[in-house]
Amino acid sequence: MISRSRYTLASVCFALLISDGLSGSTPVMAAGPKGPVYTETPDSEPNFPLMGEFVGPIKTDSEDKNVVALQIRPVGNDTFEAIQYLGGLPGEEGHKTEIVQLIGRRSDDFVVLSGGPYAVFVEKDGCLVLDRKGNRIGELKRVERESSTLHAPAPKDAVVLFDGTSTDQFIDGQMTKDGLLMHGTKIKPMMQDFNLHLEFRLPYMPEALDQARGNSGIYLHGRYECQVLDSFATPAVFNGCGALYRFRTPDLNMCYPPLRWQTYDIQFTAARWDAEGNKIRGAHVTSWLNGVKIQDDVELPGPTGAGKAEEPNLLPTLFQDHGDPVRFRNVWIVDRGLASGTFPIRPTKEELEALEKEKQAKIEREKKEQEKKARELKEKKEAEKKKQAEMKAAADKAAADKAAADKAQAEKAAAKPEAKEEAKPAEAVK
Repeated sequence: MISRSRYTLASVCFALLISDGLSGSTPVMAAGPKGPVYTETPDSEPNFPLMGEFVGPIKTDSEDKNVVALQIRPVGNDTFEAIQYLGGLPGEEGHKTEIVQLIGRRSDDFVVLSGGPYAVFVEKDGCLVLDRKGNRIGELKRVERESSTLHAPAPKDAVVLFDGTSTDQFIDGQMTKDGLLMHGTKIKPMMQDFNLHLEFRLPYMPEALDQARGNSGIYLHGRYECQVLDSFATPAVFNGCGALYRFRTPDLNMCYPPLRWQTYDIQFTAARWDAEGNKIRGAHVTSWLNGVKIQDDVELPGPTGAGKAEEPNLLPTLFQDHGDPVRFRNVWIVDRGLASGTFPIRPTKEELEALEKEKQAKIEREKKEQEKKARELKEKKEAEKKKQAEMKAAADKAAADKAAADKAQAEKAAAKPEAKEEAKPAEAVK
């Protein structure tokens, strides 16, 4: 945890000056390229370790203690923005939706945040909160949350779309070397009403902002977009992660920091049409982001964003390509006309342990199978090599025997004329 001795009242004054100098507004990046893009945890990027979520109690003027939650992210040039909540983080019991937006700048290995009634000093493992007189009024500890539907196993009625082994269930599907599904693909099975589970990982793009930061989306039937975006540590908006794009803001911004696996569970009911092609009921969506319901049976009057026009026919569901390397895994879908059981699936600790045990057993079986195949291949190669050596030895022997026979025959043939010449004088004497 942070030591108060590192910070002085002068630091607090400096933080307040930053706030005044920026007029309390969120810093805006100049137009330009998106900057660096990380798909794995960066080793030497100094701002990444300071991003995250922090929670803890602080003491107010009334001597009461309130739980304060903080989300902070870098936005380029060693500048940070943060959201402060009371009661807990979004999705937690006691969370209050009112927010305070903070700004700050990194100095060495910490960030000074200001914009609220006190200054916050952020380090990798925690935050120190000081009042305007420099008195310590609280500490916030780093927390790393995990979705309650992470690793959810596919139920018996599901079609497993992607498990890291192939992209056969996708149109133009591509897989990374480490077995993750890439953006820019369509689901082959087309179902009218379905439950869809997927897990996604956003890239870390510290200098990009708004829609340029880890953008993708799930276009249901190619028409209605459930937004995927790095909108961690920002207010909930109608085009942020979890939004029904540009139509409805999510009830909570449940987006986790980039480079962390997150979950989307989507229950979709298609629009209904009469025999003459007239729409009689709009499409409905209920969705959970990281296990928390953020859209509750919302009716869509029409397509969202760049969605295809509404018609009675089915279209494939699209994982949008917006140019950013968003990755997916553990994707499965259930036709609700055939489904049984609850949704979303929240695996218990015991079930996850059983799944991990089964996974390790499968890996061990595959390893043994690969070792067996490698051994058989080696034995086959050695046998083939031995056979080739034997054939070569036989051929060499046959060649040597033939050469010897040819030589003997040549010597015999060369000796016959001499014998005839020696016999002539004897015949002449007679």
